[in-house]
Amino acid sequence: MTSVAKPKIFGTGLIALDLVLGPDPKSPVRSWAGGTCGNVLSILAYLGWEAFPIARMNGDPASDRVPADLTQWGVRLDFASCGPTAHTPIIIQEIKRGRDGKPKHRFSWSCPKCGQWLPAYKPVTTAAVDAVALAMTNASVFFLDRLSRAALSLAKEAADRGAIVVFEPSGKGTDKLMAEAIRLAHIVKYADQRLAGVGGLMRDGSATIVEVQTLGEQGLKYRHQFGRTPSEWVHFDAIPAPRLADSCGAGDWSTAGLLAKVAVGGLAGLRDGGAQGVQNALRYGQALAAWNCGFEGARGGMYAVARDAFDAQISDLMAGQLDPLTNVTSDPRSASFVDCPNCPPAHKVPTVHARRTKRSTAP
Repeated sequence: MTSVAKPKIFGTGLIALDLVLGPDPKSPVRSWAGGTCGNVLSILAYLGWEAFPIARMNGDPASDRVPADLTQWGVRLDFASCGPTAHTPIIIQEIKRGRDGKPKHRFSWSCPKCGQWLPAYKPVTTAAVDAVALAMTNASVFFLDRLSRAALSLAKEAADRGAIVVFEPSGKGTDKLMAEAIRLAHIVKYADQRLAGVGGLMRDGSATIVEVQTLGEQGLKYRHQFGRTPSEWVHFDAIPAPRLADSCGAGDWSTAGLLAKVAVGGLAGLRDGGAQGVQNALRYGQALAAWNCGFEGARGGMYAVARDAFDAQISDLMAGQLDPLTNVTSDPRSASFVDCPNCPPAHKVPTVHARRTKRSTAP
């Protein structure tokens, strides 16, 4: 029997180590691969894709933990340590309960033990372009969420080979790089509170076919251009979460769900699926997002639910069955704090009780 080739996604951007501190101070720190790019690629690997992150991991403790986590989900690490290598970013996510009982999360980039800044994101260099370009020949998708010259060169290489370029802006960046990204990207997705009104989309010279603006609890709105002119905006209410433990990562799941349904055949497949294909895929992505809100961490559901139960639970959500999630198992994959490179030896003692950090803000 001939095996069917898996669709491939390549991506570069924020791939980090998430240290997740739950609301219970006695619970262990969860130590998972994260970042927007890291999450989208991991989720698609979970859904049966071949996923190739392009990064600069150098073998420090965080760089050891992130590949170990990615590998268990089948993520390919062929291009995860492009030179010159660098420390892997570390992000601390703290989950609290508000007065209304709803979970709230905040992010920090400083070490709660020594107070120094944790390693920050560093983009791959142009040296990675030659190393990766030929491997993208059969890619269905190229994903980027951080702008750099190398990232845009890789995106163009992938687009020239028939891949869908997906851009999730993390910030406005420089006008020149943003304008180039908009010209290249076929799907652009962004949060209203960060980048409402990204300029240049669907104008002359832009490759954008699908534009998605997420609206948090209010759902999302989108428009498309499969014809000569852009469609009107269409609004989708959010699918209610059957259980609300943490909303972190919901956007990454919605992106992965969209791509899982419309991007298997690359750019040609996206065009063939048309407006109806995009509509169905966005709804599927919203179901994935609602499902994962039942678990702590950006990809917590992947560690708590057996894979064979996942599809059934998503089908129930899409059918409007909002019963509490079932078949949930305990999470055995936890780890103590990963020391930051700046910690003096006296501070390098694993702890799970640190809760206050120097700076907190959304990534």
